[in-house]
Amino acid sequence: MLVKLLQALLASVLGNLAYFLLAAHRLLPRHRPFQMDAGLLLDFFICLAFYVLIRTSAKRK
Repeated sequence: MLVKLLQALLASVLGNLAYFLLAAHRLLPRHRPFQMDAGLLLDFFICLAFYVLIRTSAKRK
């Protein structure tokens, strides 16, 4: 269970880092605090993609 928690934490950190680096160059829509918008959904899907990559690579070992 601790491994899954660390994998989710790593995916969240990497996904948010990727989103904010790309958003800083104005390549992605910006997120407005406390509102559901395209930036928030895109950030979620980037984090989800990192989580799937981490989980599939962990299963292959």
